[in-house]
Amino acid sequence: MPNLDRRRFLRDAAATTALVSAGGLAAGVATPAQAAPPTAAPAPTARRKGAVSFRWWGTAGWRVDIGDRTVLVDPFLSRIDTGLFTGPFNTQTRLTVRTDVIDPRVDKALTVLVTHTHWDHFMDVPYIAERTGARVFGTLTAYHLGLAYGLPSTQLSAVKGGEVLDFGDHTVEVVGSLHSRNPSYSVAFPGVLVTPPPQPATIADLPEGDTLGYLLRVDGGPSVYFTGASDVAERNLTGLAPDVAMVAMQNATTTGDYLPRLLAGLDYPKVVVPVHYDNFETALQNPPTVAPTDRTRLNEMIAAIRRISPRSRVLVPEYETAYHF
Repeated sequence: MPNLDRRRFLRDAAATTALVSAGGLAAGVATPAQAAPPTAAPAPTARRKGAVSFRWWGTAGWRVDIGDRTVLVDPFLSRIDTGLFTGPFNTQTRLTVRTDVIDPRVDKALTVLVTHTHWDHFMDVPYIAERTGARVFGTLTAYHLGLAYGLPSTQLSAVKGGEVLDFGDHTVEVVGSLHSRNPSYSVAFPGVLVTPPPQPATIADLPEGDTLGYLLRVDGGPSVYFTGASDVAERNLTGLAPDVAMVAMQNATTTGDYLPRLLAGLDYPKVVVPVHYDNFETALQNPPTVAPTDRTRLNEMIAAIRRISPRSRVLVPEYETAYHF
């Protein structure tokens, strides 16, 4: 396995020169809830600072700017109120795309990567794709939902895991993954669409539709793994070895050894970023609103990451802050 050995050697050799910054600040300047920096100051990097930026949009959503190109992951900005955090949860909540929130934030996009098609990951995608012309990558369910919303098939790419997509200055590797289970060992809105349905009207019309992960490798920059749900098929992670992992927080304990399996499968990334910990039905403003029970889970997650992978830095992100890895 010479390629894997070489990749891991280069990754480990780069660990002492890793730069993590928020809004252009050096990694030694702590951001809220961020792990303490290592004792050794990071060495200068030859790559132009700020050339690649990562901005968290809440839930599992990200805007990644690579030079003049923009990649979106699970962009969910409308943050509609379903009662999920306040009760009772209304499965018939109407899908309401808030263009007033989306338009100022989404001026362009090359691609949209969809991990799965629950409303808090997919609901805004058709509008964003129509607005920007971005190509949407996702499961067969995402493909058929895109058609249901009137997107042309030429703008939709169905993937299932194993594909390596080359965009010139970056590649995207698609990874087969799993959705998390609730306390009843079930998945909300299960189902896979094999034909285009009527255009969805409520959140229940957007099924999970299988789940993917994505490894983004930037030429001359970081490799970053994105999750959208808190379960893992760890055998699919062999050899990925990303520098950074965006890791969804568990909301139940029904998935066994989630973090140990995920972090070991990813070869213990240098930086671990918890996501999907916020109340995603509140305004997108800092500090992120976190439900009391989720705050406890987040603290437990941070402690577990530090115990399982003590050499990893834990970075708890804030909304729309530019991070450079």
